Amino acid sequence: MAIKTFKPTTPSRRHMTVSAFEGIDKKAKPERSLVESQKKHAGRNSYGRITVRHRGGGNKVKYRIIDFKRDKTGVEATVAHIEYDPNRTCRIALIEYKDGEKSYILAPTGLQVGMKVESGQKVAPKVGNAMPLKNVPLGTSVHNIEIRPGSGGKVARAAGQQAYDILVNGADPATTPIFFFDVSNLSLVINEENAAELGITIPEELK
Repeated sequence: MAIKTFKPTTPSRRHMTVSAFEGIDKKAKPERSLVESQKKHAGRNSYGRITVRHRGGGNKVKYRIIDFKRDKTGVEATVAHIEYDPNRTCRIALIEYKDGEKSYILAPTGLQVGMKVESGQKVAPKVGNAMPLKNVPLGTSVHNIEIRPGSGGKVARAAGQQAYDILVNGADPATTPIFFFDVSNLSLVINEENAAELGITIPEELK
């Protein structure tokens, strides 16, 4: 996904860059069952007095409910749309399961409309699938990583984020149920039972 630059008609415009929004469905409206209203405070406290200046105004933005847990296992889903989310830097994908249920997930690089995604213990190691870290091939890029099993992804959720799974000191995976991650120069030791999604969140240029 490209980064758009502008002709320097003003000093501030010279260094301005924005996302080109390529690959997203600009006409797709958010799924109504997966959005919530967000209350604005405009810098005011419970008495209605301004306690933080220069807040307020702007477009009304609704929150998209993202499925960070990916706990619907063993059911294949089809990618319906790749959408823009005003609440986060990465893109999101609307997926529809075979039973008709819909949900939003973080969209990794390479995920396209019509592709099949799935989560579970023994799913194929391809982009968009979610599985426990013990089943992820070594050196594979992952995102949306859990800190505790079943808690939902907390690490590597922003645009361009990824982590690599590396065995600590090259230990035997059969006897060492701990994995080492390096995310934005942050080293984490995460249990192998925690789940993660395969791929790098888009757009990569915004990392």
